[in-house]
Order: sequence, then structure tokens, then C-alpha cells
Amino acid sequence: MKSLVMLSILLTPLLFSFSNAAVDPDSVYQSFIQCLPSQSTESLQTLSSIVYGSTANSSSYTTVLRAYIKNERLNRTSTPKPAVIITPTKESQVQAAVLCAKKIGVQIKIRSGGHDYEGISYISSDPNFVILDMFNFRSIHVNIAKETAVVGTGALLGELYYRIYEKSKVHAFPAGVSPTVGVGGHLSGGGYGTMLRKFGLAVDHVIDARIVDVNGRVLDRKSMGEDLFWAIRGGGGASFGVILSYTVKLVRVPEVNTIFRIMKTVSENASELVYKWQSVMANIDDDLFIRVLLQPVTVNRQRVGRASFIAHYLGDSDSLVALMTKNFPELGLRKEDCVEGSWIDAVLYWANFDNTTAPDVLLDRTSNINFGKRKSDYVQTPISVSGITSIFNKLVELGRLGFVFNPYGGRMNEIAADAAPFPHRAGNLFKIQYSIGWTDPALEVEINSLNQSRVMHDFMTPFVSKNPRGAFLNYRDLDIGVITGNGTNSYGEGQVYGKMYFMDNFDRLVKIKTAVDPDNFFRNEQSIPTLPGKSSGKSRKMMK
Repeated sequence: MKSLVMLSILLTPLLFSFSNAAVDPDSVYQSFIQCLPSQSTESLQTLSSIVYGSTANSSSYTTVLRAYIKNERLNRTSTPKPAVIITPTKESQVQAAVLCAKKIGVQIKIRSGGHDYEGISYISSDPNFVILDMFNFRSIHVNIAKETAVVGTGALLGELYYRIYEKSKVHAFPAGVSPTVGVGGHLSGGGYGTMLRKFGLAVDHVIDARIVDVNGRVLDRKSMGEDLFWAIRGGGGASFGVILSYTVKLVRVPEVNTIFRIMKTVSENASELVYKWQSVMANIDDDLFIRVLLQPVTVNRQRVGRASFIAHYLGDSDSLVALMTKNFPELGLRKEDCVEGSWIDAVLYWANFDNTTAPDVLLDRTSNINFGKRKSDYVQTPISVSGITSIFNKLVELGRLGFVFNPYGGRMNEIAADAAPFPHRAGNLFKIQYSIGWTDPALEVEINSLNQSRVMHDFMTPFVSKNPRGAFLNYRDLDIGVITGNGTNSYGEGQVYGKMYFMDNFDRLVKIKTAVDPDNFFRNEQSIPTLPGKSSGKSRKMMK
């Protein structure tokens, strides 16, 4: 196995393989400088200020490129780099960039927050690619009277939460716990947080969007039509165009929220507690979300398995303790284990800030950058106590990989599997995130870490969903399949990962993709493919 992982590491640049001859990056830069004014009413001076080339203005280029790389594993010298980075500040510049990329014949990658776990918003298998970096599109307009917010695709979740908090203490948005995740990728891939059992996914609350399509048109929900609007709410927006903004519906939350964290080792009946958790969370009050972390830890100089039960409850501690005493007494929750606060306090807690931190920390766009790898699975039948114990034992044996169990039930059971491209609704007990991170840049450490994730994924096969084995798009994992080359024969390859991410919704996504982007211009290593033989045959050759 180790030799296979070493081969994978060495071939990582070849996964992003050069299917076409690479063109001089300066040539691409000059082509954009010449093309953009022809597609815009703005001056060359204005347009050139948003274009960064690896040779033309290399220092600024490097700063912009690295600013939103969130995984050092994807920031090595050998990592493929874009010829050009375009940082638009207005919609017309996005339109011009799309039209010029088509004319020049380069692939365009779209980046909002940079948290893509495999970096495919800023890395490519095509040697001639550019990044359209949307970080300037971060305006947020909250309307409490209408209970809506219009959010730019480059805004971060923390910024959205803070702007809601500024206007109301009883409104929220049900999205992820990491404040530095970009809105664009989070929503276009599904998006969930600690309120999913109460309100469902983030995409279940998207009511409008603005997108630049392959023809350079700016479309909203009405003009794009319901099929495309459906597709960009969980089907991966970068397969269909450039998302400019989403309009979302806010939700109402109580003034008092409660959180707790209880940790138990295997010797403290962690296996039995996790087993009971599976049945409890399937039917307990929708206001309660309890995530479970399974980790190998050191206790008295011995490595053991530990489960951490971390909760967010939409209500006060008295009612939570009563609820847990009735439904999950084995966990032994006491009032002194609980911390009450507002919704924004719960946001800060889940983002790992202490209770003295002011909410404006959510406006900080910086984050700690380490090396990492993620995978995902879905569990549909309860895992036995012995099965959970074997999982703990395997985690301890491997050494550093951990699990995050996210419970479903509640509202997730009520929304149809085809209401959005995200299909994993009723019938799923919980989702698993495989998580491993490291700080040592040595290649041997990376080999070992990736090996741990793959070995554990194989180990979990008997416990997780089957035919197909489910996966979550926002926990991007190139191990489960990729489109190779320029995407010309992408349908067969796309089916492999597409069915895992989207189940029966994959076929509808392919039909929509074929209708709106028949030449597969908007593509990446795991994008939605077009139907075979449906391309209009337009040339993708580099403009001379």
C-alpha cells in the first residue's frame, strides 16, 4: 500500500496532466490584456489592474495566488500554477473574462474562498488555465424586514453571520461552522451546519442567484430558468457558469441557545454511547444537533479512542437537560455542562473561539493554513457496539486520522431527495467526515497521512452506504474519480464520482449541463460532464 501511495504522490502533478501543449504564460497574459478591452467599455488601464501574470507582475501574482490557498498540500513548487489570475470587481469584468477565456482557448477556474479540499478552484489538469478569483465580490445586504440577504460569492460565512448579527439577534442562516469558508463554494456544493436538523441545508434557503453563463450573459433566477437554478444549488456552480451572488432566506432562532461538549474514552463506554447516539439523533427534537468526534488520543501515556459529543441546541439549558435526561440519560448531561448564549455566541464557540471573543472576529479573512486531506461517507444502518469498538481500534492503530459524525433526521428527512442536487436526505442516519491534518512539509509525512485516509476508507466499507457508496461534494475527494484530459470524453469518467455525489440527480445535472454549456467550457476534474456527442465542436485552440 505504501508504494502505491508514494506513486500517487509522485504523480499528483500528472493527475493534473498536460493533455495539451503548454503555452508561454506571458503569451496568455498579453492575450488577455489585448482581449479584455474589446469585450468591455472600460479603459485598458482599469482592466490591466485586475490581471496578474506569473511573469508580467510576478510578485503581486504570487501574493494573490497564495492569499486563498487553504491547504499547504496544494501549495508545493510542483503544484500546477495558472498563467493568469483575474480579480474582477464588477459583473461586466466577469463577463469580459469569460468571453476572453473562450476566445483565447484557456480553461477558467473559479475561486471564492479557496477551501476546496482538493484545490481544484486554483489547480488544473490543463496546462493552459487561468483563475477567476471572486474575492472582491463580497458585498452583503441584509434585509430583516424581508428576512433575506443578498451575498456575493466571494463573501465568507463569518462575514455573512456578522452582518446578520448586526441587524438582528433572532435571525440566522443555517450554514457551516468555519467562518473562513467562501459562500460561493459552500452554497453551490450543498452547505450544512449545526442547524440542519431544524432547517435543512444552506441551499434549501437559496431563493435567487446571479450567474454569468458561457455566453457572457448575466442571468437571475427568472432569466436562467428553474432547471439551471436547481443545478447551482448543490450541483457545483463552477460546472455551469460563474456565480456572482446568492439571495438567501434567513431563519428565526431563539434569543437563548445552548452548547455543550462531553468527552468519553473507550474505557468510559464511548462505544456504547456512540451506538446509542445513532438511534437517539434519528428521532430527537429537531432543535438539537449533536456532532460526535472520534479520535485517537493519549491518556496516561497510552493511545486510546475518545468520543467527543458537541451540541448546539436552539433553546435554554433547562429544557436541553430535560430533553437529554429523557432521551439520552447515558450521556449524563448536567446543567453545569451547558453554556447559554445567543446564536452568534454559538457560532463563535463552534469556530473554536473562547467566550471572551468579540463577534467582529468573524470579519477576519485569515485562517490557519496546514496540510490536510478529507473524505466522506454516509451511514444508513446503525453500526453495532462491536463495530464502533473496531473503528476506535483502527483509528488508534493508524494514529492521527479522526472522524466527524454529523447526525441527520429532522428536517433532512422531510425534504425530497430531488429538491436540490444534494440527494442524501431521508434514509441516512449520519454523515462521516474523514479528517487528517499535519504541519510537517516532509513528503514522507504526506504519504503516511494520505495512506491513513485511504486505509480507513477501505476499512469502513462494511459500515457505510452501498450501490453507490455516497459522498459529499463539499468534502471533495479526487480518490473517488476524476475527469482526465480536456474533458472531451468525460461522461463515463464523470459517472463514477457523479453517482456518488448526486445519486439519481446526476442524470438531470448532466442534461442541464449539456443544454447550457454543450462544449464543456466550465469544467474541472470533478465537474458535471456533458452527454456524449452533444458538443457543438467549437475549437479550444489557443488564440495566436
